[in-house]
Amino acid sequence: MALEKGPLLLLALGLGLGAPLTSLVEGRWLTLQLSASHANLVSPADPLRLALHSIQTRDGGDVDFVLFWKGEGVCKEANITVHPTQLQGQYQGSFEGGSMHIRFVSTDYSNLVLYVRFEDDEITSLWVLLARRMQEDPKWVGRYLEYVEKFHLQKAPVFNIDGPCPPPR
Repeated sequence: MALEKGPLLLLALGLGLGAPLTSLVEGRWLTLQLSASHANLVSPADPLRLALHSIQTRDGGDVDFVLFWKGEGVCKEANITVHPTQLQGQYQGSFEGGSMHIRFVSTDYSNLVLYVRFEDDEITSLWVLLARRMQEDPKWVGRYLEYVEKFHLQKAPVFNIDGPCPPPR
């Protein structure tokens, strides 16, 4: 996975909410399941791990995703900010060479289904089931798997990393 696109791909790890996002979505999230439109999007053999750590909301409606890269001698924090669209629960952003659309599909603030669409040389769709704890709720897993089946997605490896990076030596 390219280092430059990795943080953007990870955003898929977890929204159309009926109301604006609130501070209730803020904080630590763990990825329980991840699926993508391309089977080889994330390699389990890749020594560099990228994981969503947390979500923060800002005044004005922007949403920050805090990600961590960790691997052999590498530890880097990345923050991705997306901006609200005119559709509730939907956000957009850009990255070098492309754009992304994020939708908060469903949440009870303990579980979260997130859809991310990246557009660069190709279109990539990611669906993620996130939770506050590493315990799968059958209702939420079932809801998530309906999307996986409906959109013919491929399961991808899941990584969860505790942050932050240690200070440089």
